[in-house]
Amino acid sequence: MTTLTSGDYVIRAIRPDDWPRVKQLRLDALRDPVAHLAFLETYEEAAARADAFWQDRAVGSGEGSTTARQLIAEAPDGTWAGSVTVLIEEAGTKDWAGYPVERRQGHVVGVFVRPAHRGNGLIKVLFDAGVAWARERGAQRVRLLVHEDNERAQGAYRKAGFVPSGVVVPFFKEAAQNELEFVLDWPS
Repeated sequence: MTTLTSGDYVIRAIRPDDWPRVKQLRLDALRDPVAHLAFLETYEEAAARADAFWQDRAVGSGEGSTTARQLIAEAPDGTWAGSVTVLIEEAGTKDWAGYPVERRQGHVVGVFVRPAHRGNGLIKVLFDAGVAWARERGAQRVRLLVHEDNERAQGAYRKAGFVPSGVVVPFFKEAAQNELEFVLDWPS
């Protein structure tokens, strides 16, 4: 994927040498007040990971990867304002939670926009770039899971064109709570 400019932001895939910034952005995301609803790991778990983990992540979801892509929005001052990661899920396999994948699709994870950059449409630009990348790889739709109580995220996802599919899965951390699947489909 080529780098594109949207407003004051540069949207691009991460590179292997970005790993320290990948780590820092994730740690910052895990400090967000709703991180406990939005992420599967805690700040403490992520902070304890060795540098090799972050280096592998930057390669595995960076430019050149065909199975995952982390996109960042870089502000004019060089700050990473936000990020989304799209994983490609293959038809006939099972997803991370053990559910069957019925068609080749993108799965959005790791969504985060710094508070100072929220509310300006940046999340939609990041989603549009992630969806375009998934479509280039033959995805027939893109999906994500969002906690039933994370209304802020649900609103942002709706503005980006995602709609609830009706699929509800138990929340990874607490089976009595649920996550809702939101999807973005397009005509075949």
